[in-house]
Amino acid sequence: MEDLIKEAIHNLDAAWELAKIDKDPITVVDAISELSREEAIRLGYNFKRFPIGCDLTEVLVGTCASDLEEIDFLGNCILSDMIGASIHACAYAFADMAESYGIKGVELMRKVREITEVPIDLDHFGEYGPMRFPKEITHCMGQCYMEGPPFKGCPRNRIHSRLLDKEKEALPERDEWVRLSTSVAINLTSAQGAEAHAAPIKEAKSVAKLAREHGKGLEAIMFIGDGYDDLITAFETALEIGVDVFVLEGGPFNLASDPLGAFARAVAMARILAPGKIVATNGAYEDECRVGLRAGLNAIITGFPRNHHGYMCGYSPGTARRGNFGLPRIIKIIKDEVPWGLTRAPIQKGELEALAMAVKAAGEDNVYPTRIGYTFVGDAHWACLPHTPLYRRVKIQKTVNDIKRMAMEGLLGDKVAILGARFLSWVIGKELEDCVDEIIISDTDQWVESVTLDNLRSHLKVDLDGVNGDDKKAYEYADTTIISSTIPTVVNRISRDFRDTISFI
Repeated sequence: MEDLIKEAIHNLDAAWELAKIDKDPITVVDAISELSREEAIRLGYNFKRFPIGCDLTEVLVGTCASDLEEIDFLGNCILSDMIGASIHACAYAFADMAESYGIKGVELMRKVREITEVPIDLDHFGEYGPMRFPKEITHCMGQCYMEGPPFKGCPRNRIHSRLLDKEKEALPERDEWVRLSTSVAINLTSAQGAEAHAAPIKEAKSVAKLAREHGKGLEAIMFIGDGYDDLITAFETALEIGVDVFVLEGGPFNLASDPLGAFARAVAMARILAPGKIVATNGAYEDECRVGLRAGLNAIITGFPRNHHGYMCGYSPGTARRGNFGLPRIIKIIKDEVPWGLTRAPIQKGELEALAMAVKAAGEDNVYPTRIGYTFVGDAHWACLPHTPLYRRVKIQKTVNDIKRMAMEGLLGDKVAILGARFLSWVIGKELEDCVDEIIISDTDQWVESVTLDNLRSHLKVDLDGVNGDDKKAYEYADTTIISSTIPTVVNRISRDFRDTISFI
């Protein structure tokens, strides 16, 4: 595997071969630890390519703080929703605000869900419900981030300051918090030696179990630490628990001798190991954000003023302090470092809508964590989006099941072309396997086309052929042509070029 990892730095086909096999954290960490920073960047970015992983880059936004007025807090949520940024719900702050407004925390969560439609990511959540902390924790200026490394333990003894009696009072509301969320974050840093920073692993496992019972996505927050042993511990623990998304925290918690190299290598490691193929950071200085994005980072958690995520990403020691409005800064950093592809960087509401339509067309039972061939269909987004009002709002004209029904009625002919070789094409191929004689795959990215053919041939018995990205050739050869994209501009362009095609939107 070590040789394959080295080859995957320069060769996308080797990256695909690596994606197809089982990998253990120790082997991956060992091999990538030997790479230079630039080699790690190239490797991680290769693993951000569809259909190996996820090519989206996004922001998640902390809209809350314990001392925000309701009008400001709800306005923050509306603004995040308008730009298509997922809301990162710091549960302790929701509970603090609700208490000051004279309502229960879960009532405030309901209000947010009623006025927004983007995903809600729940954090700082314990076995009884929202964690609760005294004012010296909730109003901390960001001491550890201001001072910078080395981290020697929370100077305010954060996790041991929890107001557990208050937390237990909210136990009857606990499950509804999770039901209203899209995903839930757990913190694994206590397993890495930061017992004063995060809840014990036993509690994290309890929260993970609750998230799974409600079918929600699961994230794991972990420190970069020493860049080696600490990451092995975190990756092994996350995979044992069954986490989908890896969230890397640098800043004062990056204690490696080469901090930027360690951050780039950690992103590359996570890209290869994370089951849901989404790798985020909840805390990274500006230089770490930049090198992480170049190495394939998918998401940065930021925040509005007074939210602690407002300073944790994009700043530096001496400037990272409570009160910063990190969102505009992070958007600029992403635009500097990530080239636009099929989607904007960072993604906005349109991309979320297109992704939701793809999941709706495929059918929830066909996407992550379901596999076709060697790997999952889609990433953790595909499992999380169905839990949003946005998913319920978007409309599609047909589903894959509708197309299968047409095939069974003999309406598609014997030869079907699929234009676009992304994840949705995998589901179409699977559903048409027993209904047609031949499936032709075409994608303007010939490598994506090749990988899709390899993946489907490992799973399906139908004849499969490619056309090296020649949509016209596929269209003219086939009896019926299906457009697998759900991006409106792409579908409209292809529909103008080729008449009588079938699309989902």
